[in-house]
Amino acid sequence: MQPATPLVLCVLLSQVLLLTSAEDLDCTPGFQQKVFHIDQPAEFIEDQAILNLTFSDCKGNDKLHYEVSSPYFRVNTDGSLVALRNITAVGKTLFVHARTPHAEDMAELVIVGGKDIQGSLQDIFKFARTSPVPRQKRSIVVSPILIPENQRQPFPRDVGKVVDSDRPEGSKFRLTGKGVDQEPKGIFRINENTGSVSVTRNLDRETIATYQLFVETVDVNGRTLEGPVPLEVIVIDQNDNRPIFREGPYIGHVMEGSPTGTTVMRMTAFDADDPATDNALLRYNIRQQTPDKPSPNMFYIDPEKGDIVTVVSPALLDRETLENPKYELIIEAQDMAGLDVGLTGTATATIMIDDKNDHSPKFTKKEFQATVEEGAMGVIVNLTVEDKDDPTTGAWRAAYTIINGNPGQSFEIHTNPQTNEGMLSVVKPLDYEISAFHTLLIKVENEDPLVPDVSYGSSSTATVHITVLDANESPVFYPDPMMVTKQENISVGSVLLTVNATDPDSLQRQTIRYSVYKDPAGWLNINPINGTVDTTALLDRESPFVHNSVYTALFLATDSGNPPATGTGTLLITLEDVNDNAPFIYPTVAEVCDDAKNLSVVILGATDKDLHPNTDPFKFEIHKQTVPDKVWKISKINNTHALVSLLQNLNKANYHLPIMVTDSGKPPMTNITDLRVQVCSCKNSKVDCNAAGAPHFSAATALLLSLFSLALFKCK
Repeated sequence: MQPATPLVLCVLLSQVLLLTSAEDLDCTPGFQQKVFHIDQPAEFIEDQAILNLTFSDCKGNDKLHYEVSSPYFRVNTDGSLVALRNITAVGKTLFVHARTPHAEDMAELVIVGGKDIQGSLQDIFKFARTSPVPRQKRSIVVSPILIPENQRQPFPRDVGKVVDSDRPEGSKFRLTGKGVDQEPKGIFRINENTGSVSVTRNLDRETIATYQLFVETVDVNGRTLEGPVPLEVIVIDQNDNRPIFREGPYIGHVMEGSPTGTTVMRMTAFDADDPATDNALLRYNIRQQTPDKPSPNMFYIDPEKGDIVTVVSPALLDRETLENPKYELIIEAQDMAGLDVGLTGTATATIMIDDKNDHSPKFTKKEFQATVEEGAMGVIVNLTVEDKDDPTTGAWRAAYTIINGNPGQSFEIHTNPQTNEGMLSVVKPLDYEISAFHTLLIKVENEDPLVPDVSYGSSSTATVHITVLDANESPVFYPDPMMVTKQENISVGSVLLTVNATDPDSLQRQTIRYSVYKDPAGWLNINPINGTVDTTALLDRESPFVHNSVYTALFLATDSGNPPATGTGTLLITLEDVNDNAPFIYPTVAEVCDDAKNLSVVILGATDKDLHPNTDPFKFEIHKQTVPDKVWKISKINNTHALVSLLQNLNKANYHLPIMVTDSGKPPMTNITDLRVQVCSCKNSKVDCNAAGAPHFSAATALLLSLFSLALFKCK
């Protein structure tokens, strides 16, 4: 709590205002007459006085200003109302507003016989309330009441008084508003006889800073006689709130080597007290710095703004030499402009000294050694570097490059993200016989560029010596795959080709032996010494082991190393077709009714496993007839189909008709197949073939199937 002096001053000020108001009771601010009645003339004449208005603010009417609700009228300084031009209709009412810095009032002019015009009062006349002085009523005199917050007992206590010079006998004062009859209720009350205003408990300015009350006088029945008049209660602030840092955590960053005076961050606190008083006027200072090296005063805070800046030389802001790149500052904010009587609040500011790339990476040694077996791949050596910069930044992370010794692109180098080491790998198999040694020159840089005054030196390059160890490599067939074309059915023992495999280990004297690895049909043999491949059976293009006329076999070549190494070679044999398959017909069974009017029996199709030209066109013939001549007939439909028909109806029985079909090969091949024709009794939609075990296809059904086969062939 503050000393009682402000309270005494407020009480004295209230008494002075009350005395002043009492002295002016004989003068009532405002218009002396508020309502005028004038008759509507035929025309209002320009600059001709209509009536005179009398206004007084009881202070000399300094800066008196009039406003008229109609733009066609004005009030001169002597109070005369005049028209600005000749006008006939202005409506039924005019309003005149008068205002000084001390008072304001409004008068109403009723025009008898006037006619309504468009527009409401709010649209026609708008007050410009620029004066902070509340409008004063004719009789009730009030002054703002000032009350310090956090007052102590006793309560209630008088804080002000309302005066009414013309209050009728028996009338009473009534107080309303927020804090009286509205929540929070019961804070203020008024002596209904004397007008003394009192407060019933202590106030908190931070909860409610002002109360807008209303005073009026009422008769014994509670009817309003005068008012209501606004009464403002202002709560005077006391320094009862500490500064608070509300926006934490406070974390700032500053680059190492930054110039003296570099701004790091801003710390601002909040004080709930009145910002127009010293109760909320804050000053900042640094209470503690941790760590306190290399200087206990690494930073400074602007006492008014709260800006934290560096105060040491750039050399002392070297992250690599600091004991800890993180500083914690205890910041204190004190109100009352930093006076000893002010309240304080504290917060911690964390300042990180950020790294910049002022140290280049350096290899831990100038030369590295690696050994790798020929043919092997993967990481062969890890190159180590040192860098003093922050391991969490691109100023520390290394990027490696092979700058010499890798013309075949057999090597690659990548950075290990955990250790920052360079992982040198073989990505293409090395050949001992071509080169047993390799020398690489490696360069290392940072992901981030170096600062201008730092450069990469000789320590940023290193040499890697790689020794390739000889290994027993597998023999290699050439070419691979091996391809040969032969006619099928060549004689057994025919030589197809001689395979050739070489040993990459040219510096070693080794022999190679051959063997069959995969021969699905069992047709081949290979000489283990010279690699000659011959046949052990007839080659058949139509074999299920042949795909698209190509037969595939695999061979092995094994050297005499210890342990031996084996290579695999592929042989593709393309088989040329010969006419070694006779055609065959389908179907081989048909039915026909003994009284059929359509004597067509069946459409025959033919197929051949060989390839063109050893297939169609096919020739269809009836080989022999066991019945009288001219009973059966066969007619060609196209290259692959023919129609078998009867020349006359036959009795019910089974007939065997030998069909001979011949392909177009040279020499051609012929096949004779019996076509079994069942002549059946067809009565009342019932088919009776009376043949045990015989299939029951009607002639129509057989013919339909044959036509379907023919259609499929044409689609091909």
